Amino acid sequence: MDSSGHSKDDSDKTLRPPQLPYNVATLSGYASVSSSLPGSGAVTPRTPGMYVGPEAGETTALLGARTIGDAEAAGQARREGSDVHPPLWRRQSKWAKVRYYIPSTAWIPQYSFSLFAGDFLAGLTVASMLIPQSISYASSLAKLNPITGLFSAAIPGIVYALLGTSRQLNVAPEAALSLLVGQAIDEILHADPHTHPIDPNALSITISTIITFQVGLISFLLGLFRLGFLDVVLSRALLRGFVTAVAVVIMIEQLIPMFGLTQLEHVLQPKSTLEKLLFLIENAFTHAHRLTTIISFGALAVLVLVRTFKQAFKKYWFIYRIPEVFIVVVVSTLLCSELDWDDDGVEILGAVPISSGSSFVSFPLTKATLKYLRRTTSTAVLISVVGFLDSIVAAKQNAGRFGYSISPNRELVALGAGNIVGSFVPGTLPAYGSITRSKLNGDLGGRTQMASLVTSTLVLLATFFLLPYLYYLPKCVLASIICLIVFSLLGELPHDAKFYLKMRAWIDLLLMSLTFFLTIIWNVEIGIAVSVVISLLLVVHRSSRPRMTILGRIPGTDRWKPIDENPDAEEDASGVLIVRIRENLDFANTAQLKERLRRLELYGHDKHHPADEPHRHAANVLVFHLADVETIDASAVQIFYELVETYKNRGVGLYITHLRPAPRAQFAAAGVVRLLGDEAFCRDVASAMAEVEHAGREQ
Repeated sequence: MDSSGHSKDDSDKTLRPPQLPYNVATLSGYASVSSSLPGSGAVTPRTPGMYVGPEAGETTALLGARTIGDAEAAGQARREGSDVHPPLWRRQSKWAKVRYYIPSTAWIPQYSFSLFAGDFLAGLTVASMLIPQSISYASSLAKLNPITGLFSAAIPGIVYALLGTSRQLNVAPEAALSLLVGQAIDEILHADPHTHPIDPNALSITISTIITFQVGLISFLLGLFRLGFLDVVLSRALLRGFVTAVAVVIMIEQLIPMFGLTQLEHVLQPKSTLEKLLFLIENAFTHAHRLTTIISFGALAVLVLVRTFKQAFKKYWFIYRIPEVFIVVVVSTLLCSELDWDDDGVEILGAVPISSGSSFVSFPLTKATLKYLRRTTSTAVLISVVGFLDSIVAAKQNAGRFGYSISPNRELVALGAGNIVGSFVPGTLPAYGSITRSKLNGDLGGRTQMASLVTSTLVLLATFFLLPYLYYLPKCVLASIICLIVFSLLGELPHDAKFYLKMRAWIDLLLMSLTFFLTIIWNVEIGIAVSVVISLLLVVHRSSRPRMTILGRIPGTDRWKPIDENPDAEEDASGVLIVRIRENLDFANTAQLKERLRRLELYGHDKHHPADEPHRHAANVLVFHLADVETIDASAVQIFYELVETYKNRGVGLYITHLRPAPRAQFAAAGVVRLLGDEAFCRDVASAMAEVEHAGREQ
């Protein structure tokens, strides 16, 4: 009996009480992958409302009586065949799953308008930067109608805000991904001119639509099959090389319109990045359009100066929140309209029709789009991988900064769903999270996905009402805006390169350099594809080498320690090799087990060349220490059987110690126990050594 007069048995039978309401002040009820807070859908011993101590007293008894009575009533009703409602806790569990998979059902009903000021300001500022960026990406990088960039910045962002787990992630077109779409469009347009329709713009929209749909489907399926661990497979060096190369490619691409060489480019048609670089060197100072050049680099200088000024006075919020990109766009448009720059040869945005295709909304899988399905799949896969890696880095940074958790798998599902929905508007670009915009979102007060909803709403309003006012916007200013993004992409290169040099990480430096030069010399797709293959091969190579160490006895004790980690440990038994396998065994790492054992036998832990003469004798007795082997798959058991059979035929004594029950069952099923005999399986190394000494005396 406890102090309240209730027995322990009664408290044990108490069913789960209702969870505490969503905490709008701290957002502690926000659904996340591993949160133990209310609204997360995850129930742990530390979940508020789950622990009922003695101080609960009367409440505990009431809850217990009610829930037990409900259970008895439900059981009686089931016996009588009547229809009853499920217990309250079960209904709550189902609703918790809904909140888990659709996080907006957790935070929207409990949203506090005290947070709206920060969310609205963040959304407004990000939108003012995102609107000109999206127009730039669509028109300058993807070679599409500017309207497609705006729809891509709005629709996927709304879907992500409802399904995503990151509160600050801003989902919209990215420079690198838009460039990949533009290169795919350009390659198909120039592959066979005789097969192309009369309208190249319609073909570009078709290609972009099928790429975006495939990107969404791939991301969605990756999340559905729980493959969110992909972000740990590719190294940071590979991504840094890729981002740096893309920044250089984008810079070269945008310098052409900044110098007013667009028409000359259409005549000479340089293809590769190197050809475009040579084109710039030959023509930038001889055929450049003077006024366009002045406007372009003047706008870029203003953007850089304002951004530098903002960083210097970052502590003053009214300075840090200056939307320099939006201001430059508005001012340049007004100046162009008043000074008639377009009459002097400066290219302007012009009239932009709202509809990006034959209809405003259409199903993405049509006869026209399916025609280019196979030719764009490789680009879609590449965009899916690179986009997800950028998104998950941004999401994790903000989650760590604001103290909540995110789920990579649900992020993939949300990003995939956003792109799939976006592809129903013809010509939309793939949209993923941005590290820069997401950080800015958090800096400016964005605390929930409401900030993303505000951003998307403002972008949609701009799409329908603002575009006519941008008729005189100089296209070279859009190129200047993209060049500003390039500076951000290149910002971390010196730090990372210096770090790899300091750490003498030559493989990382080689991988980064290889990605960079292949991307520049060949193309973006080849550069990242080759580097991904090399990175995966390195991962496989490292994982295929089983971690093993030789054990030696600590003098005067019955303890055995790794000789490469403990100078006091000694191999005191001649011809006996005690090997500890320090990881689970599977088909990948067990394939090299025999070779690794041979090297330990003949060379120990010393570094050696395969041509060196052995400086150890082959072992007469081999003792396996398998305490770290918790699992072993069928292929590994088969290889291990062949290994011990080989040693047994050589006359080598074999003993296995510290074997766990699960691997022992596998060995028994595979015949390893029958091959070696029960006496070969010892409790510990000391028991095995006693068996070795006993066998030696008998001989």
